[in-house]
Amino acid sequence: MPDKIRVGLVGASPEGSWGSRAHIPALKGLPEYELKAICTAHEDTAKRAAAAFGAELAFHDFNRMVAEPAIDLVAVAVRVPYHHEITMAALRAGKDVYCEWPLGATTAEAREMADLARERGVRTMVGLQARSDPALTHLRHLIADGYVGEVVACHMTMITQGALERPAARAWQADRANGANTMTIAGGHNIDALCFCLGEFVEVSAKVATQIKQVRLSDTGATIEATSPDNILFNGVLAGGALASVHVASVPFSNETGWRLDVFGRSGTITAAAGQANYAEKPISLMGRQGSEGAAELPVPDDLTLVPEGTPRGAPFNVAQAYTRFADGSRGGAVVDPDFDLAVQRHRLLAALEQSSAEGRTVKLT
Repeated sequence: MPDKIRVGLVGASPEGSWGSRAHIPALKGLPEYELKAICTAHEDTAKRAAAAFGAELAFHDFNRMVAEPAIDLVAVAVRVPYHHEITMAALRAGKDVYCEWPLGATTAEAREMADLARERGVRTMVGLQARSDPALTHLRHLIADGYVGEVVACHMTMITQGALERPAARAWQADRANGANTMTIAGGHNIDALCFCLGEFVEVSAKVATQIKQVRLSDTGATIEATSPDNILFNGVLAGGALASVHVASVPFSNETGWRLDVFGRSGTITAAAGQANYAEKPISLMGRQGSEGAAELPVPDDLTLVPEGTPRGAPFNVAQAYTRFADGSRGGAVVDPDFDLAVQRHRLLAALEQSSAEGRTVKLT
């Protein structure tokens, strides 16, 4: 492997996108990486983006980019409906792949990508960035080390705002079939944070609903039909026997939005809170209490921050953490969590929630 991991990034508009807001600032600060190429849908934007972000190569055909010998890792940061086609091309070309979450628009797409990655023997990572957050890593360690004792219950909420309208550029997310909505994005990221800290669900009982069935396009005034879920409410049992309750919602109005996880054990409790679990402008706060003691802040050890000093907070931070962990794993030959197999597991959990809601019964996961 070269001294630096050479990245070809698909999806980094110079006008602004998740790729340009999160991946590029993350990669630019990491000594293990070189941003080698950028690919966008049009030749002019690809050239402008490459010039703006300092990439040597520009492509407007992802098939040509994934075939480029000077690229070691393909990063896919485009709209969810395009993840499958681009990722499969990269895997067939023998490239390692970092694909944003959701991995596919459906569980079947995700499974196909994971199967091909395993078949080709390449390394993968999916953009469930909460698993790289220092505070959540500390929370996971605290629970494993018995800070709260045996976990008996937990409760998580993730409330976002803006169900009544969205810009026309995001109208595609109103269609459930496109796989990018409150359930898969706000739900997928933040439910995954719970599972990372406390373990997997073994059974769930859910209500999945589209409460706001018409959405106004804020920049055109048009009204469109919405089929994507905007409220997900479920309870379940974790592998360790703890009971869990979860509410993920996009609501028209709220006095307070954000993410919160309360963990209750036989010996104590921990509360984690932030704007959202996968990235936030301010670090996730951890408050703990053991027995009859008063609540106290739980400081996060410095050694859990892997990225260089000065890495921007917000979108780039946990992406940079994830890239650092991927580089460390690449050097040591270890599987890095979360890979595509973990992504399939998360897709299966979301599918189980939909099945439970549709059939009105508890669904067991194996």
